[in-house]
Formats: sequence, C-alpha cells, structure tokens
Amino acid sequence: MSQSAAAELPIPMSQGIRTKQLDRYFYTGMTIALMLTVFAGFARTYFLKQYYGTPALSPLVHLHGLVFSSWMILLLIQTTLVAASQIRVHRQLGIAGAVIVVLMVVLGTVTAIKAAALGHAPPGAPPLPFLAIPLFEMITFPTLVAAGFYYRRRPDFHKRLMLLATISISAAAVARLPLAILRFGPPAFFGLTDLFIVAIACYDLITRRRIHPATACGGAFVVASQVLRVAVSGTTAWHAFATWLTQWAA
Repeated sequence: MSQSAAAELPIPMSQGIRTKQLDRYFYTGMTIALMLTVFAGFARTYFLKQYYGTPALSPLVHLHGLVFSSWMILLLIQTTLVAASQIRVHRQLGIAGAVIVVLMVVLGTVTAIKAAALGHAPPGAPPLPFLAIPLFEMITFPTLVAAGFYYRRRPDFHKRLMLLATISISAAAVARLPLAILRFGPPAFFGLTDLFIVAIACYDLITRRRIHPATACGGAFVVASQVLRVAVSGTTAWHAFATWLTQWAA
C-alpha cells in the first residue's frame, strides 16, 4: 500500500464511526418522538382518560391499546439495544416483535370494524368511510414489518423499514392531537404524519448525500396507501363493503 493510500484510510473509517454515532441519536430520537406523539394523541381517550372524564372503554379497546403500546415500548428497547451494540439480544427480542405484530393486526382490524359498527369515528368523520383509514393501516404496517424482517441482516434497510412501519400506524395518534389544522381531516393528519418520513429522507441526504432506497420505497408505499385510502373511502363500493363488514360486528 502506498503512503498516500495509507494516509487516506482513516478518513472513511472515522466517517463510518461518526455515521454510526449519528444513527444512534437519530433513530433513538425518532422513536422517542413517535412515542410522545402517540401519548399526546391518545392521552385524553386512553393514557390519561381518568383526568379528562372521557367515556369508559371496552375490554377490547383496552387490549388493543395495551398491545399497540407494547410495540412502541419494544421499538424503543430494540433501538436502545442496537445503540448499545447488543445485537444478539436485539435479534432474540425480534421473536416477541413478530408475536406483537400478529396481535396488532388482529386486534386493530377487529377494533376498527367494531368501532365503525357502533358509529365511532373522529369528530366530523363518517364512520363507514373512515373505516378505510385503520383497515388499510393493517395492511401497510405488517407489509413494512415483513420487509424489515426480510432485510434483518441489512441494518441500513432494517432500521428504516421498521421505523416507517411505526410511522404508518401513527396517523391515528396525530389525528387526535389538539391542533386546529386537523379540522381539514385526512389530508391534514396524513400530511403531519408524513413529516416523520421527510425527517428520515433529510437525514439520509445529510449523512449519505442521497435518499436510501428503503426510505424512498417504504416512504412512497406509506404515502401511496394514504392517497388510496382517501380515494377509496368515499366510493359506493367501499360503502357497500364497509356496511357488509360492520353487520358482522353489530
């Protein structure tokens, strides 16, 4: 190796160490931000409901909230383990994550259908059209998690896909934040949710000088599912399908 080549070697190594350090801060910070968003969105109706005097929740809704909260906690634990280089434990806990995902999809689907059958929906949102929002989430979320599991040995893909999967189910919390802009409905709360995707893309540009393929493809998948939901929810076909679904839960 020439002297000039040897002199250049520490530069990419130091850049790699710096990127790993930035990753720890970024992904931990994003996870905490998502957890705070979920807490703030559901504080009045779930986490702090005893202080707000909101109506009592059914056992199904309590179980739904417990399982979805477990995912957020697990995501923080997993992110912390990676930051601490505890990869072996991180992979072992992935089994628990798979179980939680299955429970989330089942409970999320059943709870959404039951809520629509009872006429429950965010203020100003008709229950049957709104049902498209959570049901499509139960497709988008496990798809991204499955992709993340497939790329489990590619950390750069894995961590982005898992974060995007969590972002995809965060719209429900964002829609419940006490913000005036949310009176505009799905375009508003989806738009605010997608700021998390923008944050990942910006981080990619800062650290990699280009958007990572997982960010581009996963982010586009989330946004496309949002557009599809809004487009489908007002159609006659969806109304008929949602009516048929809710009849089973009545």
